[in-house]
Amino acid sequence: HIDYCFRIHSQLLTNSITMGLSYSKWFHPLTAQKTEDGTYDPSPFTLALGTSAKSTYVAQTHEAKYTGTKPILVVCTDDGLLKMKNDKVFNTGNHPIEMFVPMLHFRDAGFTFDIATISGGPVVLEMWAYPTADEDVKSLNESVQSMMEKPKKLEEIKSLDDYAAIFIPGGHGAMVNLPESVDLGRLLHEAHEKSLPTVTLCHGPAALLASKAVEEKEFAYGGYKSVCFTDKTDGMTPSFGYLPGPMPWKCQEALEKQGIEIMNTTETGATNVDRELITGDSPNAAQNLGVVAAPILVKFHAE
Repeated sequence: HIDYCFRIHSQLLTNSITMGLSYSKWFHPLTAQKTEDGTYDPSPFTLALGTSAKSTYVAQTHEAKYTGTKPILVVCTDDGLLKMKNDKVFNTGNHPIEMFVPMLHFRDAGFTFDIATISGGPVVLEMWAYPTADEDVKSLNESVQSMMEKPKKLEEIKSLDDYAAIFIPGGHGAMVNLPESVDLGRLLHEAHEKSLPTVTLCHGPAALLASKAVEEKEFAYGGYKSVCFTDKTDGMTPSFGYLPGPMPWKCQEALEKQGIEIMNTTETGATNVDRELITGDSPNAAQNLGVVAAPILVKFHAE
């Protein structure tokens, strides 16, 4: 136990030097770190053990690829400030690995992308989780950067007729304003009615709640099975400084109240496919989700 603790503290100190963290931050490794603007980043402990300089992306061989021209609609958050129950504000957004790794697999299968946010404002990423040594992620990021800076506005997308699928990346940022978006809800109902593949992971499934924001429409995914980041784990994370306080509301609980059956009890990198809904449980599922979802999208458009 002593040896383990020594190794953990050594790793934290090494990361503090590598990442330019101050000594005071290293000295409080289990505390979320207050930034200059008063918001909070995850603790050094979280950054050391919960993030990686490289993703687990491994390109797959595709016997069949998409040859059409319809892009995947990537619905991202434009708001990265999540107020916790204690009023502290967490710096969040879309998790870069959860966004770019599935997109790499979609790209490898022949797909292109359109990116949209509620306001048309820039996509917000959890930059503290960016895999800075991952050339595949960086290259894809660069290729879509202009779209991320000037995405489409969701209300301007009147139909999904010209889209191959919907992809909603995770990150706690997916819980900020997407779950109440009538425009996203309208598109989710259209996707549901057309059985258009709808892919999401981690906290991204919270955005499915937007389907109940549409007037005279019920929640689109009642009776579906899904995986997501569990409330149990979210409840633990303030204890080691991932979050600066308790969650303002619970993703899993809210989905279950609407009739979704959450299949996982912890995060193992699991995925689940139920009709058009394809889900992953965490950042660790990003690779698995891409591997599972890309061929499904190809097959859908080949039929």
